[in-house]
Amino acid sequence: QVQLVESGGGLVQPGGSLRLSCAASGSLSSIVAMAWYRQAPGKQRELVATVTTGGGTNYADSVKGRFTISRDNAKNTVSLQMNSLKPEDTAVYYCNVVRWLGDRIDYWGQGTQVTVSS
Repeated sequence: QVQLVESGGGLVQPGGSLRLSCAASGSLSSIVAMAWYRQAPGKQRELVATVTTGGGTNYADSVKGRFTISRDNAKNTVSLQMNSLKPEDTAVYYCNVVRWLGDRIDYWGQGTQVTVSS
């Protein structure tokens, strides 16, 4: 099993910044990617950003140029730096870890609320 603990959510004004962090512990072998997803009220959960073990990154079009995902393999942490935040970024953000053990296995954090409002 993998345990994920997120931190860093909160309330911020439009144009502001927040940094989310996620610490992973437990069975950390065979991790192939770490990611952040978000879910706004009444909407489906969507992928925000992904970073692979090799360092490759991928972003949703809506956050490109504003958000940066980073990973510390030694500390088993993944972070999401969010700049130029917009009200439409308001959502619960979830940390995700993918292990490959012949099949894909996903692990999820408990979620952290990000609210962008004046």
